[in-house]
Amino acid sequence: MKPVDIFSLRALRSNVLAALSTQSTEPIAIQKFPAIVTRFLCLTLLVVFAAVAGQAQNTGSTTDGWVVLPVGEYTTLRRAAFPADAEPLPPPIEATLSRIDYDLKVDGDLATGEARLTVDVIKDGWVRLAMPDGLMVREANLDGRPVTLVARPKEKGPGGVDLLLSRTGRSVLTLKIVAQVSTVAGTDILQLPVSNSAVSHATLELTRQGIDVHITGGLLLEHAESASGSRWVANGRGAEPLIFAWRRRVDDQRSTQPLRLRGAVTELVGLGEDSTQVNAEIQIEVLQGLAQEIKVKLPEPFTVNQVSGAMVADWDATQRELTVSFIEPVQDTARFTVIGELRLPRTGKLDVPLIRIPAAERETGGVAVDVLGAGEIKERQTSGLEEAEAAELGQLIASRQSPSLIAFRLQPAEGKSERSLSLSVARYTPQAVLTANVEEADYSVLITADGKMLVQSRYAVRNNQRNFLKLNLPSTAVLWSHTSIASRRGATKGVCDFRC
Repeated sequence: MKPVDIFSLRALRSNVLAALSTQSTEPIAIQKFPAIVTRFLCLTLLVVFAAVAGQAQNTGSTTDGWVVLPVGEYTTLRRAAFPADAEPLPPPIEATLSRIDYDLKVDGDLATGEARLTVDVIKDGWVRLAMPDGLMVREANLDGRPVTLVARPKEKGPGGVDLLLSRTGRSVLTLKIVAQVSTVAGTDILQLPVSNSAVSHATLELTRQGIDVHITGGLLLEHAESASGSRWVANGRGAEPLIFAWRRRVDDQRSTQPLRLRGAVTELVGLGEDSTQVNAEIQIEVLQGLAQEIKVKLPEPFTVNQVSGAMVADWDATQRELTVSFIEPVQDTARFTVIGELRLPRTGKLDVPLIRIPAAERETGGVAVDVLGAGEIKERQTSGLEEAEAAELGQLIASRQSPSLIAFRLQPAEGKSERSLSLSVARYTPQAVLTANVEEADYSVLITADGKMLVQSRYAVRNNQRNFLKLNLPSTAVLWSHTSIASRRGATKGVCDFRC
């Protein structure tokens, strides 16, 4: 742009104003100055543009303002800035069958009554709960109101029924049911399904008396007899059907028959310095009748410390007799263990205490004697016994490992027959024994011209109780190498080689 003469612009402005101020009606001759007007307008526009641009720059540096965004992008940004609270996880199950109670009465080959199902609904909305399979339902009420069960078809076999619920919380469904009673080999059987119920309870009324009921899949809690019949109450395990099986009670004549039994006594006697320890394992076999208790004959100075066994209910020991009571009458076999002690002479001739079963028609078993401490058995005299191997007399004796153990087998005879075992025991004074002994020591010495000495020592060591060998070297000695050569397996002798 060409520079504008300021004085010319001033003159032009003065002439224009002077012309406007006059009262003359003659037109002003502006057309005489076209170039000057054009330059003035361009300069004015340039100044205005520069001012507007500067104001726009100043306005752009501020933080206030607004931005136009699509709705989708705005929603995404808002969710990122203000995340919503996590929704709670749905319950692991929609509804559950918490408890089922049966109250039935058996008449002929049918059992009629009701089943009360306690249902807990956890999920909001409609839920479907499967009913136990195998029930023939005549009527259904939910909290006292009639309800309809929905059929559930299956690919094979008859389908089941389901209950539809829309209210959360606990409800009680009462079903009027009929169950079939089957008969197998004279035994009536009633099977009650429990589905996946954690608790199951059943009350069964029978119009018959003098019957024995066996429960499978549960535990019998109560039994009552009345003039009209009998009542049985049981709890189920919840994982398998609850089965009632009953048949007419057969009078057992064994309770009135005289008791006949056989016995086996396996006895281990440990002759100690101060006292003698006795462990006896007794087994009885009932041949006739029922054994409520068993009487065991004890040696005269014997003290019973413990009687244990799966069938033992209680025991009572007197000076010469031990009475063991059983939890229930024994019909077949029973086994128990007797542990006790008595005082016998330390050395010399002594009589070994024998535990007997006087009521046994045939008594068998065995006895083993072990000398505890330094001693051995010199002489032996037996009556009604014969020598045997310890491994042949059962686990109680076979598991005992001792060089001074001797074993005898009881000759088959009745429990009142004469049996005796006399021994002569010799005791010895314990002698001190070396824990380790160096049997041989071989030294090879090499001396150099500058006074140094190389020593090779070789030892043959017999070990009794020590696992390590300790050697004291001179204070100035330096150990170069050592070698240990063990002898054959199981021996207690080895060779050690040292160089220093």
